[in-house]
Amino acid sequence: MSNRDILAIGASAGGIDALVYLARHFPADFPAAVLATVHLGPYSGSVLDNILSNAGPLTAKFATDGAAVERGTIYLAPPDRHLIMEGERLWLGDGPRENNSRPAIDPMLRSVAACCGPRAVGVVLTGTLGDGASGLWTIGELGGCTVVQDPDDADFSEMPINALKLTQPDHVVALDDMPALLTRLAHQQAGDPKPISNRLSMELKIARGSNVGFGNMDRIGRRSVFTCPNCGGAMWEIDEGNVSRFRCHVGHAYTNEDRAELATKLQREAEDRRQQHAAATWAAKSNEFRREVAVIEGALHRMDEIAAMRNGRGRPLPE
Repeated sequence: MSNRDILAIGASAGGIDALVYLARHFPADFPAAVLATVHLGPYSGSVLDNILSNAGPLTAKFATDGAAVERGTIYLAPPDRHLIMEGERLWLGDGPRENNSRPAIDPMLRSVAACCGPRAVGVVLTGTLGDGASGLWTIGELGGCTVVQDPDDADFSEMPINALKLTQPDHVVALDDMPALLTRLAHQQAGDPKPISNRLSMELKIARGSNVGFGNMDRIGRRSVFTCPNCGGAMWEIDEGNVSRFRCHVGHAYTNEDRAELATKLQREAEDRRQQHAAATWAAKSNEFRREVAVIEGALHRMDEIAAMRNGRGRPLPE
């Protein structure tokens, strides 16, 4: 049986410093390939590969289309391309932005879940908004190991907190403890693979740049009342665990927390058209969605407190 030989890391704000720390502390004989997506601007001539290569013993490089994956190498998502793993090779997707980003973390994590399942270790580090939560959930569903940076330890806690809302990660640790943990996990044997869903297959096609069409969108979610803030197209609601996210027919994707923002956008559009009744309806919806998020956060907070009191370890989620 293989070890857990694919490590996929996602980060946003504050993520470069976190990746440098990990690169500095990985051992020279690290027995896994490392895939990393950090939110980069589409025209940024990044030198992140040189920074990470100079920080530690592993070579870092921006991924190229069709490159074979090798253990002991760090592969970075290049600006304006989703990083996709299929089989034992890397592919660069020009599909739509997800969570307003390309490269986005969710497509990378979903692809690693689909291709590698229990061989995968997924990590969500510091960052804002909710990118990475859906992909990490997918890795967990397909037998991989999931790791989230402790929100109290992150420079920007929002992305780790949103990952904790959607998933029950195997490990929640501070950055200082992560190199030793990841090295230990990479030496573990992987379990048996699990079948992937048609929905996951279609979402990976979208990330690669394919148009799956309205009929297929009806198979992976249910039509919502929202329109896409990027392209104005219809949006479908997709359930994952006890949380929903949204994707339009073009492929733009948004997390559950964006429901309130979408409702607020529709409220403003109605106000601009002087449709006061519609504006009031969307304002009420926005408040309703924000209350739902607050209720979920409160329930998770109480559950974490109870678990901490019972087993004497762990900490409640930050408010």
